[in-house]
Amino acid sequence: MIKLYDNPFSPFARKVRMVLAHKEIPFQSIDALAKEHHGELVRANPRAEVPVVDDGGFIVSNSSEIVAYLEDRHPEPRVFPSAPKQRAKARYWERLSDSFVDSVIHDISIWMWPTHQRQDEPPQGLIEAGRRDLEEFIEMMESSLDGDGFLCGELTVADLAIFPHLSALKPLGIVIEAERHPRLREWIRRMRSLPIVQSDLDYVKRMAAQKFLEGPSPYEGERIIWRGDRLEWLFANGFHGWWLGELQAGRAVFPSWLSHRSPGWGPGHEA
Repeated sequence: MIKLYDNPFSPFARKVRMVLAHKEIPFQSIDALAKEHHGELVRANPRAEVPVVDDGGFIVSNSSEIVAYLEDRHPEPRVFPSAPKQRAKARYWERLSDSFVDSVIHDISIWMWPTHQRQDEPPQGLIEAGRRDLEEFIEMMESSLDGDGFLCGELTVADLAIFPHLSALKPLGIVIEAERHPRLREWIRRMRSLPIVQSDLDYVKRMAAQKFLEGPSPYEGERIIWRGDRLEWLFANGFHGWWLGELQAGRAVFPSWLSHRSPGWGPGHEA
């Protein structure tokens, strides 16, 4: 059985879980971001990031690489379109979701994380810059959706990559209005009606109560791991000074590509 180094709240892990469910592949889940499993996660992925898949000792990390691997191993039901242009389109949306959308949401939501309990305020203009870019992405999705209901004509990795991010918009004060975005609202309704999405949403809700309401948080509560795309968005919008303060305070750290031993195959770059 596949072992998934997982986390209930990681959008990348949620994407992989939904792909596994869509393909009806059984798996064992480990909440690898919990501090008690840190050592095991580092042995599988020196960057200590999820998701990671252990398929009988063969290690694959990075959600896009995992999904591609699962598609090769279990081609049906597919999550990549068979037509080359649609396939390229699905990969484009997945990459946009994994890099740009994730970066914006990550960078402006730090003050809302139940693990960190920040006492300071976001730097001036950060939240506004994030909302501006996310609203532009929403407009882009609205104009790209058509009557088929999904981004690439059928359910693909594009939809499964984006949905976990969009489900986090409301707490950020971003509302997708039916009058302005009817196609996107219909897409959200359609996604929420899928059994694999319903199961994921139920799991996230159940785990939120278990992890944060029934005792102390099992996660790191001070330091934040930063990587390329998240730093790129932050710096491009002029917040490098704030981040330097985080680094000097010891709250900003970087993942490691290498360790004293090599994993089964390929390090990843997500969390």
